Amino acid sequence: MTEMMKAARLHEFGGPDVLVYEDAPRPVPASGEVLVRVHAASLNPPDLYLRDGYRALPPEWRPNAKFPLILGTDVSGLVAATGEQVTQFSVGDEVYAMVRFPDDLMKGSGAYADYVSVPASELAKKPSGIDHLHAAGAPMSALTVWQFLVELGHDAPNPFQPFPHAPIPLEGKRVLINGAGGGVGHLAVQVAKWKGANVTAVASGKHETLLRELGASQFIDYTKTSIEAVGQDFDLVMDAVGGPNIERFLSVIRPGGALFLVNPLGFSGQEDAARRGITVSSTQVRSNGAQLAEIGRLLDDGAIRVVIDSEFPLAEASAAHQRASQGSIQGKIVLKAV
Repeated sequence: MTEMMKAARLHEFGGPDVLVYEDAPRPVPASGEVLVRVHAASLNPPDLYLRDGYRALPPEWRPNAKFPLILGTDVSGLVAATGEQVTQFSVGDEVYAMVRFPDDLMKGSGAYADYVSVPASELAKKPSGIDHLHAAGAPMSALTVWQFLVELGHDAPNPFQPFPHAPIPLEGKRVLINGAGGGVGHLAVQVAKWKGANVTAVASGKHETLLRELGASQFIDYTKTSIEAVGQDFDLVMDAVGGPNIERFLSVIRPGGALFLVNPLGFSGQEDAARRGITVSSTQVRSNGAQLAEIGRLLDDGAIRVVIDSEFPLAEASAAHQRASQGSIQGKIVLKAV
């Protein structure tokens, strides 16, 4: 008989209200996988896009989903069982992970649930110095920052460009982080600071106190000051927002500098960048347990920390998605399963 669990599932695409908290079959770990009893999960932009059916994409790129599906990639919890060939984790271990991303980008990775099965290679021991809620807030955002700024960590083809993304040395460099108050942005500020950069954070004014505490030497309130008025001497701009007119960042980067785009869709400034000698680069974040282990050491010793915007019970996943739709998020939105 199939064992059951609770999960927040989709039976159709749409707004936050299409998330239904209900019984679902409990997954069984295959060879090389670990069954995790989820204590907490967190929201990420791909969750919102998939819930909505990726309507911003051309129709031919949208998912051909098999309902019902379970959203969510980021989890923290306890090992409940291990499949064959798993030797590095044992029942009872506290672990965290970004689950099957981008492999399950278009069908859901299953984190909004009591249990999720995770490839052992994508898992790491949870940092002992933080709780499950903060650990669940880390994986996708922290791995994005790590793979952009520290180490790519894989040789998979880059879906955004014909060459692999390559982080640049940050010691003594001037780095601007746009969207610094969000999930990726607040961690990018901290990692860039840890790597020896002088960091300028761009966000709305409500985030200034926090971002200065996290290591930003300068702060720009984009609602009052335009990026173009900042100056032209940044070695690197990392944009964690995307959207229209990303090209404006080229005007504040020195010749020979770099522009890293977390969401490069719509960027049309390649010719201008080439004239200025600016490298424009992006990459697709990928699950990586070994990198999460490294990140975990920084979370453990306080070199970086995850900021929680808001917390919701798993049963109220739809309310969490409603909060996400309101914007102006500071850090991460998390779901508590236990």
